[in-house]
Amino acid sequence: MTLTTADSKRIANIVETLFEERELLRDRLDKTEATQKMLDLFGDLTPKESQSISDAELTYRIKSILVVEAVSGTLNDLTPEQIRMFDEAVEGR
Repeated sequence: MTLTTADSKRIANIVETLFEERELLRDRLDKTEATQKMLDLFGDLTPKESQSISDAELTYRIKSILVVEAVSGTLNDLTPEQIRMFDEAVEGR
């Protein structure tokens, strides 16, 4: 299924707003790639399904996906000492 032009614009506008509001996204992701991924992901919805999702719900879903993508791999950037501290914090030591 392919998104309608209106649905594509709706998703692109949400991604644009999230990038404007969230430094994490700007720092860790490419906006053009993120927009395309969201268009691809939500492109499987029928127009009726897409239109049944409120703007607030769609924004929440897109934000959740982008934040997970932005923070994935974050642990790979840590030094061994930072990883040890992280592990201790998670374990409650």
